[in-house]
Amino acid sequence: MEVSTKTSVKAPMCPSRGVLEHVTSRWGVLVLAALVERSYRFSELRREVGGVSEKMLAQTLQTLERDGFVLRVAQPVIPPRVDYSLTPLGREAAEQVWALARWTERRTDAVQAARSAYDETRAAHDETRAAHDEARTR
Repeated sequence: MEVSTKTSVKAPMCPSRGVLEHVTSRWGVLVLAALVERSYRFSELRREVGGVSEKMLAQTLQTLERDGFVLRVAQPVIPPRVDYSLTPLGREAAEQVWALARWTERRTDAVQAARSAYDETRAAHDETRAAHDEARTR
């Protein structure tokens, strides 16, 4: 994989931030992950992704197509048939985000446990602070 010396995702005006935003958006990740498996027609992809509106799916596909990740092929048949698949660049990106998506599936329990521990600690801290503030006002 080539790394450009001119770009750094940490730089405020780096164009790679826009690319990162597209591939890591909620629907971008899920669309790329679905297309890793095979090509899909629009309605099939919408069912596979689940929960995405037609408008959001269309916008996401258009963005990913513009970025060179998704190939849109319109078949000259009646009724019209449009298939979506990954380009080689899209497959490379999809494999990266798919790995992250799979990791989140495996580690969700640990994240939920961390959230619960944080919430409990925060609640205890807030109660202690409230009691302290109340004692000071007396």
